[in-house]
Amino acid sequence: MADRLTQLQDAVNAQAENLCNSIGVLQQFAPPSSFPEFEKSASKPAQSSSEDYAQLFATLIARTAKDIDVLIDSLPSDESSPELQAASLRRLEQENQESAKRLEEVVRRGESLLEQIQQALHDIAQSQLDMQRLQDSLP
Repeated sequence: MADRLTQLQDAVNAQAENLCNSIGVLQQFAPPSSFPEFEKSASKPAQSSSEDYAQLFATLIARTAKDIDVLIDSLPSDESSPELQAASLRRLEQENQESAKRLEEVVRRGESLLEQIQQALHDIAQSQLDMQRLQDSLP
């Protein structure tokens, strides 16, 4: 997963793309302005679903702006002092050590269970071999 700055840059790029595309759609579907002294013919442009595009791009731009705000809010602030960062690192270090101890205990128990299972499988195999020998020795 990308870091927050990369996500923010991607969101800003997406917003720029949304804005450029919306301007292109506006240019494509906007009715021409009338200049009576320069007009040669009075043709009406075909109506299209420009309102659908306007709603679509308004939604995209608003959603991307909200995503950008969330990403900006998640960035570390200037208020986080070195002391707060050091305290946070110490807390994370302690949590890491506790997790390492729990993991070591789980691994020890897993290895113990593995030994018991291997011993049981060995006993089963030995019993099967003994049974096979007994069957072979019978007349």
